[in-house]
Amino acid sequence: MIWLVGQNGMLGTELRLQLGEQGAHWVGTGREVDVGNLPALEAFASANSEPISWIINCSAYTAVDKAEEDEEACWRLNVTGAENLAKLAAEIGATLVHLSTDYVFDGKGIAGTHGKWRPYLETDPTGPQGVYGRTKAEAETRIAESCRNHLILRTAWLYGGTGPSFVHTMLRLMNSKDALGIVADQFGSPTWTGDLAAVILAIIGKSDGPNSRVEFGVYHVSGEGQCSWFDFAAAILSGGTAHGLLEPARKVTLNPLTTEQYPTKAKRPAWSVLSKDKLKSAFGLTLPFWQDSLKTFLSTLSRL
Repeated sequence: MIWLVGQNGMLGTELRLQLGEQGAHWVGTGREVDVGNLPALEAFASANSEPISWIINCSAYTAVDKAEEDEEACWRLNVTGAENLAKLAAEIGATLVHLSTDYVFDGKGIAGTHGKWRPYLETDPTGPQGVYGRTKAEAETRIAESCRNHLILRTAWLYGGTGPSFVHTMLRLMNSKDALGIVADQFGSPTWTGDLAAVILAIIGKSDGPNSRVEFGVYHVSGEGQCSWFDFAAAILSGGTAHGLLEPARKVTLNPLTTEQYPTKAKRPAWSVLSKDKLKSAFGLTLPFWQDSLKTFLSTLSRL
């Protein structure tokens, strides 16, 4: 039995759909079961008719700017909640799959060959620059201390069918404004929830059963390739036009901005590209290139 925690969020909604399509044995909860309350979690787990063998934690405080002014709420959900689920997983003999983020790094990049920044490895030192990143990094530490059977999946630049995301914001603004300023000096790998959910369930499938030799720990899971926010917006503009998601004959000009020209309360990482080599080696899994996934996602929106 799989327990999906945070089933109503952007990733949780996608996982619900895919779990249903696969005919999996699963149960989902949202805010009605408080992750900050360990006894409530224990009561829910014990009330199930089937033993829970996997817990997927999609619950998170992700409003990175608001977190700078609401640290207590961010900490309770991202740290206390994650630690409680790890303790529960250890108690009932389940494996915890926890979603983390590129924000655990300092975002300054690490020099690789020819002086260019290389993708972050799972073993690179963390150095979060804001409240959100600090809570996610602390959660990783506490999970590792509380539950041996854990898989921490760091992702980046996530978008999907529900909830706020860069793709939805861009489509809305492109339908209402003639010009947009987009940051062009921050780089990462856009990740579609459809791809991420499929990888999560594939990992569970490969790790379940008596012959499994899953290596617990941290893995990076994000779209292949890399781009700037400006590049991402340009692809959304092109794809949105092609799929009829933008009003006919609209002309939208995209203007590149520097980070300094677009200040935010929480510091954004300049470099968020994650290496997926460990994921490929351990599970034989890959995600599509971000351009291909974006086209697929936009095509699904055009059919709604």
